[in-house]
Amino acid sequence: MKNKLGFIGCGNMAQAMIKGILEKKLYAAEDIIVSRRNQEALSKLKDQLGVHVTADNKKVAGAADVLVLAVKPFQFEAVIQEIRDEIRKDALIISIAAGQTMENIERLFGKNIKLVRSMPNTPALVLEGAAGICFNENIAIEDKKKTMEIFSSFGIAHEVSETMIDTVIGVSGSSPAYVFMFIEAMADAAVSDGMPRAQAYELAAQSVLGSAKMVLETGRHPGELKDMVCSPGGTTIEAVRILEKEGLRSAVIEAMKACVKKAREM
Repeated sequence: MKNKLGFIGCGNMAQAMIKGILEKKLYAAEDIIVSRRNQEALSKLKDQLGVHVTADNKKVAGAADVLVLAVKPFQFEAVIQEIRDEIRKDALIISIAAGQTMENIERLFGKNIKLVRSMPNTPALVLEGAAGICFNENIAIEDKKKTMEIFSSFGIAHEVSETMIDTVIGVSGSSPAYVFMFIEAMADAAVSDGMPRAQAYELAAQSVLGSAKMVLETGRHPGELKDMVCSPGGTTIEAVRILEKEGLRSAVIEAMKACVKKAREM
């Protein structure tokens, strides 16, 4: 029997993961089963992705060798009570929810389970995701390998301690929203100077993409790369001066700290 990948819940993050996994051919669509309560959403998933769909969480839990819990944090208790007697004995369970600790998830299942807690992000949809992952004591080397293979199929994945998961939420899980705001703001400025909006979005987005690749591929410090753009008495250093004056750096830090604080309170 082929290994089956199951998703209980299939919102934006889960769909991004599935699309990345399918793109990299890690699993075939026929080997993925997804549950969701909304019948219209299920029909769209089946049409768009070709995966098996059902409204029955128990069916997914019973079929999956690897089971991804992709429901909202407040739904965990009810969902786990529903499926805990259905999961396979050696199933690998992966949580992608903020605020649900491994200790709490283990308590809800009420038995020994192989548990992964993770925090991916939506750029998985374009195979450029970033995820932090931690494992409980029941995870074997092969389980780790399988987990990292899944998450690496749609981006990069780093093993972290569970104490760092909330920080991962701030720096990568939620951060695409900050970056989208930055791109939108740059485009708005260009539009205010007369540039067509579509062109402004493309130039701004490509500049962010290229800058990120320079950090990743050169290994240089972001400050050093910034200095390379700032000619003495030039346009860039003037823009940087205003960004510093208006508190860009501090605003980002404070926003991320608020994000992490909220995650810890969930």
